[in-house]
Amino acid sequence: MIARRTALGTMAGALAGLAMPVAAATRAPRKLPRLREGDTVGLVAPATALTLPDELDRAEYWMRGMGLLPKRGAHVTEQDGYLAGTDEARAADLNAMFADPDVRAIFAIRGGWGGARILPLLDWATIRANPKLLVGYSDTSALHLAFAARAGFPTIHGPNAASRWEKASWESLWHLGFAGAAPVLGGKAVEVETMRAGRTITGGTARGRLLGGNLTILSTMLGTPWVPDFDGAILFVEDVNEAIYRVDRMLQQLKLAGILDHSAGVIFGQCTRCNPDDPESVGFTLDDVIDHHLRPLGIPAFTGGNIGHVRNQLCLPHGATVELDAGARTLRLLEPIVT
Repeated sequence: MIARRTALGTMAGALAGLAMPVAAATRAPRKLPRLREGDTVGLVAPATALTLPDELDRAEYWMRGMGLLPKRGAHVTEQDGYLAGTDEARAADLNAMFADPDVRAIFAIRGGWGGARILPLLDWATIRANPKLLVGYSDTSALHLAFAARAGFPTIHGPNAASRWEKASWESLWHLGFAGAAPVLGGKAVEVETMRAGRTITGGTARGRLLGGNLTILSTMLGTPWVPDFDGAILFVEDVNEAIYRVDRMLQQLKLAGILDHSAGVIFGQCTRCNPDDPESVGFTLDDVIDHHLRPLGIPAFTGGNIGHVRNQLCLPHGATVELDAGARTLRLLEPIVT
């Protein structure tokens, strides 16, 4: 069991340290309500069942540490095989959170697999009528992509509720979701601080809609009506526990689908535990494979950064318009996503 007092103290200190002028957010359609201390947020399990020790406790601990009041979905403790309840139950929890006027944002508790299964069961009319921050990553990428295609408002690709909410994660969420700011995310100073270096493939800047997420999830959703238009997008991808040859295969799939050729810029985030010693991957390094696919595009592109299955991962404004600076390895949000 996690010490709640420790979390609250950590978050309080972070809030105090971030007491800075807030960029004014202009009122415009499809912006989201900002988070404020004391707000109620929904916890849902749209994918894999919650089977890890204290997983739900950890999720609630982080939410309370942010000054938020967690509200559990009615079915989050259920299990149907490896899923967190039936498809209908998981979809019902997400639909209920968007319909609930007291809920200001929604966090996925964990990823795994299963989010794509509920997409046809979501109440898209209610979701579009009630814009709220949706936060999560990994399998939650299925929801981010579908929301970018169907909902008409941004979401936040960042830690799931039960993940570790450390400095970079919390600060980027605060800027995006609480402050209504338009921050610059990433960069060399952050790379040094987190000891997670990036690498510029092709320099330059590009602007576009930030789209992507987990490479495996994105590649498996291609050809479905749940994928947004990537023409002129800033594409970002990340993955975990993949052999290098499978990363090659998935990037080739993005190439053949036209996504790489139509993107304005690309970020390949962290590929955590992507095993160079896999016997079927010998001969190419991960950097070799990434360069094979991204360098010939001639568009701004870089690798690394705090994006993916890593501690201190950044919260990213999925679906919002950003400027990528590949030389500096940063993303700059061009307009706040909350009001």
